[in-house]
Amino acid sequence: MTQRVLIWAILLAFLIDQASKYAVVHGLQLSRRLAIDVLPPVLNFRYGENRGINFGLFDGNSDLTRWILIGFSLIVAGAVWAWVHRKHPGSVPMQVSAGLLIGGAVGNVVDRLVYGYVLDFLNMSCCTINNPFVFNLADVFIFAGAIGMVIFEPRSKAKNAS
Repeated sequence: MTQRVLIWAILLAFLIDQASKYAVVHGLQLSRRLAIDVLPPVLNFRYGENRGINFGLFDGNSDLTRWILIGFSLIVAGAVWAWVHRKHPGSVPMQVSAGLLIGGAVGNVVDRLVYGYVLDFLNMSCCTINNPFVFNLADVFIFAGAIGMVIFEPRSKAKNAS
């Protein structure tokens, strides 16, 4: 049963990520317009092509970097799948968290395969802080999934007793 939860979480995260990128970047033509103020300054759409990882780290703009990041993402996704399947087969919160992380990672992998980079479009600022960075829903799912996996990781009684 929970294996299905993991698969559904992966599929939903992946489909929501890809649909949002298509709707905003192509449907709203953000790739041509470059900026759309939605609810300034809290929520704006800003077109971004991320060839590295978060915040432009490892932005080598080379095919080698692209393929290394694809391989790394797939290895992490596979390791998370195997770990949660082996260690937490009955935990729905862990299955959902792992599914969000894996679905987000696969969404960004598909971008790298199709475009050569990850499509980013979300920009959020607040309280006189002007955030120059852009991200996407896959990044949100990866972050939320990782946090969920930490929060929902059950602690053994032996660890709590010490």
